[in-house]
Amino acid sequence: MKGRLLLLAVLVAVMCTADAEKHRRRHRRLRTTTVRPGTSAGLGDAPAAVVREDAEAEHLELGMSERLDERRFQESEKARVNEILNEHSAEGMSDNEVFLDDPCVKVHCSAGRVCEIDEHGDAVCNCIKECPYETDSRRKVCTNHNETWSSDCEVYRQRCLCLDNSELCRGAQYHHVQIEYYGACREMPECNDNEMADFPRRMRDWLFNIMRDMAERRELTPHYLKMEREAEANLTRRWTNAAIWKWCDLDAHDNDRFVSRHELFPIRAPLMSLEHCIAPFLDRCDEDDDHRITLAEWGKCLQLEEYELEDRCDEFTDESA
Repeated sequence: MKGRLLLLAVLVAVMCTADAEKHRRRHRRLRTTTVRPGTSAGLGDAPAAVVREDAEAEHLELGMSERLDERRFQESEKARVNEILNEHSAEGMSDNEVFLDDPCVKVHCSAGRVCEIDEHGDAVCNCIKECPYETDSRRKVCTNHNETWSSDCEVYRQRCLCLDNSELCRGAQYHHVQIEYYGACREMPECNDNEMADFPRRMRDWLFNIMRDMAERRELTPHYLKMEREAEANLTRRWTNAAIWKWCDLDAHDNDRFVSRHELFPIRAPLMSLEHCIAPFLDRCDEDDDHRITLAEWGKCLQLEEYELEDRCDEFTDESA
């Protein structure tokens, strides 16, 4: 009986790993949109940007919603595994209760951590012991220290080690190490004053276009769909509602009413290769340099009036997402 259960668990694990790899490949394909020679791309008004608007909208939207999409994927896989094991339990394989009661099944660890069972039988999120060895140069990432790392796993693991005060931490500066963009580090064009001055307007328009596109595809919650419809009917709310929605969306992981530098990753990393002004723009949003962006700071960064901004984040839990 136990032998049959072990074989079943192995088969399920293989299926989950294969599905997860397909999921990651889908993300990688969308994240690595390239720019044709002789054209420019990003948030601007140039003809080349218009031609690529649909592809880049999907590119940015993916980065913005990747965390929520990944969480839902993991939860669906757990539910599928439990369903398979429960079916066999109904057939008399009561031995599998040890798998169903695994405390890690309901635990979601942050990037760089993995769920493990401690000596008391409790689920704890510990730093990853070792990342997979990467030979593909496309897995490389560039950090905010302008250092090339072999994979995002290595970056997240290092940050975890430093936050846990491990002796393996390379230095205090790695407490806030983050991925700037995908690929090896390279020299980025300087964002001049004119580009930076116009960037808030372009960013506002871009956020609204993404919000509207997601509404048309029915990928917004009812709460945010109502805000989008309000923005469509009232032009004075167009930029404000889009700004509030995106700030709330970035904060959806922990709902602490702050957007950390790390939480900006979904819009920073995918756009760096397309918009060289995105990094300095987002850095300016953190006006007091405390690694947390309030709604007021976000609105000021986008050149919106503070009195127009209000906390309208959708309240939801991981179970209802």
